[in-house]
Amino acid sequence: MLPSFLTSFTTFFATIGPIEAAVIFAALTPEIDRGERTRIAVRAVLIASVILFGSLFAGGPLLKQLGVGIPALQTAGGIILLVIALDMIFARPTSAFKLTPIEDEEAHSKEDIAIFPIATPLLAGPGAMSAVILMAAGASADPLAYAGVVAALAATMLLTLVLLVASNELSRAIGVTAQRVLMRVFGILLAAIAVQAAFNGLAGSGLLAASR
Repeated sequence: MLPSFLTSFTTFFATIGPIEAAVIFAALTPEIDRGERTRIAVRAVLIASVILFGSLFAGGPLLKQLGVGIPALQTAGGIILLVIALDMIFARPTSAFKLTPIEDEEAHSKEDIAIFPIATPLLAGPGAMSAVILMAAGASADPLAYAGVVAALAATMLLTLVLLVASNELSRAIGVTAQRVLMRVFGILLAAIAVQAAFNGLAGSGLLAASR
């Protein structure tokens, strides 16, 4: 269970991006009092949790009904996570944790930002949902490993809530440089996990064996 928990937690931390979300949350709520920010943060994390846990429990069976096998899911998920990891490592402007100009303008004009853009796409975005489905599918044959995935997602969302509530203090404390360093470290770890997932998918499909 512990190896599954650690791998899943690293993956979820990298793809959900609680630190990046907290920094953006602080930028979007500079004039909102702490009580209201806490209410928005709780609502955003609850909505994102419903989306991600829904993906965890229903994503695999849904793909199975569509005829998508575990090897295909592992390969596709690994490729998606690798793209996100490369964005994190090289701090590209197109990072999954950044809002587009249109999204940023809409976010600043909304009275309640809990659903958009915090819950989705910042927390429960395509990368995070792909990661959740991938980790759950990889652990589906082992109940303890699956429990580790569930626990890792719960721990990540709890940590995300704490960081959102303390977003102003966090933004002032870590600064941009420390944030970029943490992003690159988790990007490297995520890249390794993504490549391994793709290798597992190719091996499961028989393509690696056929190429030897």
